[in-house]
Amino acid sequence: MRVAEIMTEASITETPSETLAAAAERMWTQQTGSLLVMEGERLVGIVTERDILKAAGQASDLSVATVGETMTREVITTSADTPVRDAARLMAQHWIRHLPVVEDQRVVGVVSQRDIVGIFAALWREPEFPEIPTDELVRSRRLIRIEQGDLD
Repeated sequence: MRVAEIMTEASITETPSETLAAAAERMWTQQTGSLLVMEGERLVGIVTERDILKAAGQASDLSVATVGETMTREVITTSADTPVRDAARLMAQHWIRHLPVVEDQRVVGVVSQRDIVGIFAALWREPEFPEIPTDELVRSRRLIRIEQGDLD
């Protein structure tokens, strides 16, 4: 199985000058743990929920501090034809939870730990629902929580 089969659409901020408060709001709204930071078509960084928590923990004013001040600039990426196993190893090796997928220097998606866990979940059958793939159960339960506003 290749990364292209499990990657999701990347959540993006168009500018490093966006405040961390705005980035956190965007992450919450989109239910994502990271934003890819772009300047035009060029990937210039990534900001994650951990980056925002670190800034808050250091008493930064999130309404003033910017994504550009906080983001990781040396972004580790992979290609769409990378085997999922290799992408998972790369993420574990670098202790990251979000891996942008790049083709011809253009962002085409992102793979998260959640995506990779979904693959393992799909391989496991729930005894009480043997006819339904576990990944469908996980996805449907998450959608119900989102619709009900239960996002904790």
